[in-house]
Amino acid sequence: MSIARQEQIRNLTEARLDVLVVGGGINGAGVLRDLALRAQHAGQELRVGLVEQGHFASGTSGKNSQLIHGGLRYLKYLQIHLVREALHERSVLLRIAPQFVQPLKFLLPMYGSTSRLLYGTGLWLYDRLAGSDAIAQHRMISRGEVAGMEPGLRQDGLNAAAIFWDAAVQSARFVVENILDAIAHGACAANYVKATAWQREGPETWRVACEDALTGERFEIHARKLVDARGAWMDGQALRLVRGSHIVIPRVSSGGQAIAHFEPDGRIVFLIPWGSENQLTLVGTTDEDHHASPERVHISAAELEYLAAVVRKLFPERRDLAPVSTFSSLRSLVRAGGSSPTSASRGHKIWNSRDGILHVAGGKYTTYRRMSEEAGDQVCREVAPALAQVHQTEHRPFARVDREIGGAMEQRLSDYLFVSTYLGYERRWDAEALAPLAEALGHKLGWDESRVRQEVDDIIEAAVPVGA
Repeated sequence: MSIARQEQIRNLTEARLDVLVVGGGINGAGVLRDLALRAQHAGQELRVGLVEQGHFASGTSGKNSQLIHGGLRYLKYLQIHLVREALHERSVLLRIAPQFVQPLKFLLPMYGSTSRLLYGTGLWLYDRLAGSDAIAQHRMISRGEVAGMEPGLRQDGLNAAAIFWDAAVQSARFVVENILDAIAHGACAANYVKATAWQREGPETWRVACEDALTGERFEIHARKLVDARGAWMDGQALRLVRGSHIVIPRVSSGGQAIAHFEPDGRIVFLIPWGSENQLTLVGTTDEDHHASPERVHISAAELEYLAAVVRKLFPERRDLAPVSTFSSLRSLVRAGGSSPTSASRGHKIWNSRDGILHVAGGKYTTYRRMSEEAGDQVCREVAPALAQVHQTEHRPFARVDREIGGAMEQRLSDYLFVSTYLGYERRWDAEALAPLAEALGHKLGWDESRVRQEVDDIIEAAVPVGA
């Protein structure tokens, strides 16, 4: 099936869908792929589609710590079930998507008199919860080994360290691959299509008013069932929006491992090798309640200083720590009591509202596949009962495909720079450097010279000063 956007829009509108997913982050993409694979495996027709108001993964799902992990810090809050589930899902993703998810070694330095016993116990439990899904068992190392591995790391107060393993992912690109795989198995999806309103049209059909954000064209999609996976843009009071911010700085680590550091406030901050040649370090994340609009989210001066202070604390001799770039996103957590943003549960919630819309919210990126499977079960019980227990995603690998520029459903230059690749975060871009990329993408999409110039100008004008 062609992934050309106009053809996808025709597929969405030409006949009533069985299911329309609204929201193209990891949750929506996961539900779409889950339903498409069920139908394809069973040889049953199930018309499923998805619309996203921007580019796929341009929000929360693409602007995170780029990790597939069990959530070591959640052990502190006794979220044992969440950690066990996440560790299992980490194993699944390493197996079905090794081209996107790779093991990542972490160094956990331990400062203070009690930390060795505390962290050692936590890591032992982490390994036990992983069981046969463990990448490798953790091991304790001495100060001398730490100095050899990371000579710039602060030695004052260091009593030991540990090595443990989790996994890394290019999170935005993996969202798009979920959608592309769903399309390859019969689904349809279009980016830059905003669902502006929906209403019942009889007991069996929803009429969804849509607007093409690129052309201004208005059209309607009809579907038997709606799935709301809009995350921070979801209506209602069930969600708590928590901002997570990251900074990208010149590389500080000497080896290929990441560093995990626990702050006294309970947060864990990761320093992760990053960039097309691992020439940078990604530092994050923060946890701050967000009460403003979800449309434009930026790092605050306080968050910037918080992350920079962690780096200075760990690498006191480094001076070249000015951020190359920053990014922030909103995590939509299921609201539960008055806990702090850091300790708030990362569990997910799936529910039908009174009008019959299925809402999928909360959860961790790592556990998206399991959450999508649960949502798929619930959808199928309503629209395709024979598929309710046809589970495919745990064992169906992703295709190994090298995609050229324009081959991952990009419609804007920003889609290529910040989703298909993360090149946009690796440097400060000027018009001279952007022009060849805009011309290459424009050649694929049929842009004229004016559109090419406009795409370049939009990137430069949208650049947010670091710390703004």
